[in-house]
Amino acid sequence: QVQLVESGGGLVQPGGSLRLSCVASGFTFSRYAMSWYRQAPGKERELVAGITSNSGSRNYVDSVKGRFTISRDNAKNTVYLQMNSLRPEDTAVYYCKRSMSSYWGPGTQVTVSS
Repeated sequence: QVQLVESGGGLVQPGGSLRLSCVASGFTFSRYAMSWYRQAPGKERELVAGITSNSGSRNYVDSVKGRFTISRDNAKNTVYLQMNSLRPEDTAVYYCKRSMSSYWGPGTQVTVSS
């Protein structure tokens, strides 16, 4: 069965960095685009970043452009989200998702606070 498992979340100070990982199984990972979403308390879930199957195209929500980088390693069945210059408003649960699907990971908490 399809499984997506995120890791790498935690507590970080403003201006700090985190790298999230999502390990996929149960499907041919290299054939699918992947996405990162986030949801803050009381807010709608939003698409943060997406990447095509061969890393040929990457897209980001405006609020993270220049700070976040999505990447993938198809040999490891893993998609990453490198987050730099973190701000308190980045605090949310971050979810990995197979694009154009209803397959989600359980999420990992990111808290940006001093």
